[in-house]
Amino acid sequence: MSKKLKGNVILLITAVIWGTSFVAQSEGMNFVQPFTFNALRTLAGGVVLVPVILAFNQPWKKNKKRKYSLKYTFIGGAVCGCALCAASSLQQYGIVHTTAGKSGFITALYVIIVPFFEMILGRRQGVKIWLCAFTAIVGFGLLCIKGDLTVGLGDWLTLACAPIFAIQIICVDRFLERGADGVMMACVQFFTAGLIMLLCMLMFETPDISRIWDAKGTILYAGVMSCGVAYTLQIVGQRYAAPTIATLLMSLESVFAALSGWLILGENLSPKELLGCCLVFAAVVFSQVNLPTIKFKNKRKGVKE
Repeated sequence: MSKKLKGNVILLITAVIWGTSFVAQSEGMNFVQPFTFNALRTLAGGVVLVPVILAFNQPWKKNKKRKYSLKYTFIGGAVCGCALCAASSLQQYGIVHTTAGKSGFITALYVIIVPFFEMILGRRQGVKIWLCAFTAIVGFGLLCIKGDLTVGLGDWLTLACAPIFAIQIICVDRFLERGADGVMMACVQFFTAGLIMLLCMLMFETPDISRIWDAKGTILYAGVMSCGVAYTLQIVGQRYAAPTIATLLMSLESVFAALSGWLILGENLSPKELLGCCLVFAAVVFSQVNLPTIKFKNKRKGVKE
């Protein structure tokens, strides 16, 4: 399996896990407040990775053959953790004040924000990437937006999280380029985000042990699967995929959330929503196609231009 294909498969699995974890995240809000839920599930994700790192990485040992940089691993984990904390907190509070569909669509705007940020940082994006991004946005609109299109507090909060998710994706790519270890960076990211959100929980919320216990199933599922597994797979997968391509693949999260609700919970998908799913899938598939380069022959000189 080529490295590109390996990265794409890993990111596709990431999107599936995020999509199917949406039910657990939504149900958790019925028991606890946003900072409480996010803090506990993020810390759970970090705890899950500790034995993996101790078993395979053994960072305490001096190893001249070590292929990764501890410096950039910890710096990258801290930076990505701060971004993850800000983005997930804004998203979680936004969901409280808006519909899940509108929140999903607005969050998915990072599909177009990532290539824009990459362009600002000096990495040109081809026409194909922009076309795929805009097609995906149209698909998300058909899939997610229901009812009125008025803009409320929740929509603004969710809109604020989209560029921060884009920054997190780009930061992951940059620190991996500098030699950070993916799994260890994910662990540092979770503990950084989790500790900040734990502090916010104690400052702004009133956590109730009995309510937390009632939400234990959703917290553990979201922590182990959505954080511990999926976010780690995101970092590992991005090692082999460009940020713009990775963004499109991970954006399938919303599609898998809708499809899992249809298949598992028996929720109906309208023709408009099915068309939205198809457009997003088409955008992702087209982003993987290598278009042939057309060369024109100069008849007068007999050479290719």
